[in-house]
Amino acid sequence: MFAHHAETGYTGSLPGITQKTLVWGKNTLMTEFRLKKGAVLPRHTHPHEQTGYLVSGHIMLRIGNDEADIQPGDSWNIPGSIEHGATIHEDSVAIEIFSPVRKEYLP
Repeated sequence: MFAHHAETGYTGSLPGITQKTLVWGKNTLMTEFRLKKGAVLPRHTHPHEQTGYLVSGHIMLRIGNDEADIQPGDSWNIPGSIEHGATIHEDSVAIEIFSPVRKEYLP
């Protein structure tokens, strides 16, 4: 599967957070998140393992009992079923990969 850059196809998931599924396969799915300064991703869990990379911006990420100040170029991994959430300190763009595929994210 190939996907080419387009400014269309983003959907709102929470106030200040939009997302777009970029590509997916049998076992993984890659999503771009656009996060507005001041947005909050409430603590939550899901069974999917989640690996991310901050392209731009600044976020505070909580994974379980750990918290990290995330800057562009930083990455993370969240095991499935571990509580996590974030506070967005600057407009940000993050790329995240989920395994298994999050069916609710399929276009």
